[in-house]
Amino acid sequence: MGTWILRLRDYDERLFAALVTRRHPRLDRAMRAVTYLGGAVATVSIALFFASGLVPAMHAAGLDAAQALILSFIAGQLLKRTISRARPTMPVGFSFLTQPPDRFSFPSGHATAALAIALPLALALPPLSGLGVIMLALLVGVSRCYLGVHYPGDVIVGWVLAGASVFAVL
Repeated sequence: MGTWILRLRDYDERLFAALVTRRHPRLDRAMRAVTYLGGAVATVSIALFFASGLVPAMHAAGLDAAQALILSFIAGQLLKRTISRARPTMPVGFSFLTQPPDRFSFPSGHATAALAIALPLALALPPLSGLGVIMLALLVGVSRCYLGVHYPGDVIVGWVLAGASVFAVL
């Protein structure tokens, strides 16, 4: 393994530990709630709702979101199974605040899915509303690190994967 990869991994692990060791009990519940917005049930439901045409002004964006979600899921699963990065090792005295969905960490599926549906929807909304949707999707990624199930690099790559999927769809 190249020295730059080792340095990157070391930085990723140190950033993860710094975040986890600064948890606050008041944030624990909020982060657990936010993280579900990136799960399969929430992201598929949101994409299908807007793709259904029930909100005519958002129909095209909903279709784009559904396509980006599918594309990003396939690419993410291929990466996850190819790279097989283990979940983070928690610092002594700390534990996961949510159950990891599987044993692989890279990339973050929740971060990828949340941003993959948020970007097309945000583009169809007024700028301030769109910014709020994107910020919420980014918070899903942060929550994955806070809860202890992903390294920051897993989340960042998930966001890049989501952006690439949306770009491919649009």
